Amino acid sequence: MAKVPAAAVAAGGLVGGYGVARWTRKRPLGGVALVAAGSLAAYEWNRQAGPRAAVGLSVAYAAAFAGSHPLAKKVGAWPAVFAVAGGVAAASWAVTRRAAQS
Repeated sequence: MAKVPAAAVAAGGLVGGYGVARWTRKRPLGGVALVAAGSLAAYEWNRQAGPRAAVGLSVAYAAAFAGSHPLAKKVGAWPAVFAVAGGVAAASWAVTRRAAQS
């Protein structure tokens, strides 16, 4: 089975959560997608880089979700979601890559 990087899971959770909420018009369903992907990403972050990294990246994931709302008022919903997803993916990649090199 192919392994999906935690960075892609986290970014996909932010984009997918918003997409599900928007297209179904049911925000709780988007939340389920967001939490499911975040949980899987946190598991992988813990496995790859340890509990401190997992907590830090999980906080970044939640902050990105929260920060996308005010950002959307300035740049639009989809650009905001893609921007924060990219930020979380970059942070995830950097942290897990550094841990793998140690």
